[in-house]
Amino acid sequence: MKILAISGSARRNSTNTSMLRAVSAVAPCEIEITIFDGVGGLPVFSPDLEGESLPAAVRDFVALIAQSDGVIIASPEYVRSIPGGLKNAIDWLVSGDEIVHKPIALLHASHRGDDMLAGLRIVLATITDRFADHIFLRLPLMKLEPAEVFQAVETAGNRSRVQAYLQAFSVYCAASNETA
Repeated sequence: MKILAISGSARRNSTNTSMLRAVSAVAPCEIEITIFDGVGGLPVFSPDLEGESLPAAVRDFVALIAQSDGVIIASPEYVRSIPGGLKNAIDWLVSGDEIVHKPIALLHASHRGDDMLAGLRIVLATITDRFADHIFLRLPLMKLEPAEVFQAVETAGNRSRVQAYLQAFSVYCAASNETA
């Protein structure tokens, strides 16, 4: 199972990116997780740049989506909303087919952020018919340094929660991909 994990943060020492790396480290061996932490490097979306003019960074991002069996998104909340970089990345996917039937689930690194999550759920339910709203994991990791995030995810309780989340999403992806 190939999962693409997208960090919605452009911050170098992002809690969400650290969480995705830690989740990847404890993933069951049959689940391969690739992390995309480049939302800040994507150019601002413009329909004028689609097709033949698609920037290389966007082409690479779209290829990662296409090659995955499912997508996990982890994002901070900025001003009670989806961060601009993540929304921009999603905008680049809207006119293509790569995301339309792609299973997507959310993973969240904070005890707060419900306004952003509500908005993101609306956006994701709009761009794919396979948004797995029922598969969700929240880990209270906000304000931890990257090494502390790894330690928190590796505790027995969190490790088992992460593995159960990944197994549930893997089963969902397999079932979704069989009907595609």
